[in-house]
Amino acid sequence: MTAIPNRSTFEALYAGQAPWDIGRPQKAFLAVADRIQGSVLDAGCGTGETSLYFAARGCKVTGIDFLEVVIQRARDKAVQRGLAVTFLVKDALTLQDWGERFDHVLDSGLFHVFSDDDRKRYVAGLATVLRTGGTLFLMCFSDEEPGTQGPRRVSKQDLRAAFADGWVIESIEAVQIDVIANPQEFAFSPGGPKGWFAVIRRGT
Repeated sequence: MTAIPNRSTFEALYAGQAPWDIGRPQKAFLAVADRIQGSVLDAGCGTGETSLYFAARGCKVTGIDFLEVVIQRARDKAVQRGLAVTFLVKDALTLQDWGERFDHVLDSGLFHVFSDDDRKRYVAGLATVLRTGGTLFLMCFSDEEPGTQGPRRVSKQDLRAAFADGWVIESIEAVQIDVIANPQEFAFSPGGPKGWFAVIRRGT
């Protein structure tokens, strides 16, 4: 799936259990939870586990995804858990046209699905919705993950280039991404595919 995925690809994956839909946030986000307060945008929120986790910690959370089916699942979870989260069907490539502003943005596996041109649109949109001094927490597939299965690989240099103008990269650390997958279907590294976790601050 290293080709740029389209809507039908994600619809097909969510028709079963998407490999990344693990029922909780990724460990990298749990590790920085104490840094995340105030208003939060969860970009590409899927069925909402990360959004719901931070809402339970007192954050004002908005989760967006371009698939209506997953947003409905996220809304259902919020009702079941008694949590107030705004879940919207919204394309992350349209953030430049949005009037909302956030203290933090969470990206748990969205950046790596975009083409080079769409990546530029996405980053420009992030710069629009993230307040000056606000922080983006981004997890993506790493170019150190062998093979070709799964999304596009991203290098540290790709991240630095994407966020070169108007951003301050605080850190880029190697992580392993938790997935639910049949080993015969996805031949990832033992313990989960290799990824990067970047902490990136919006400059002036």
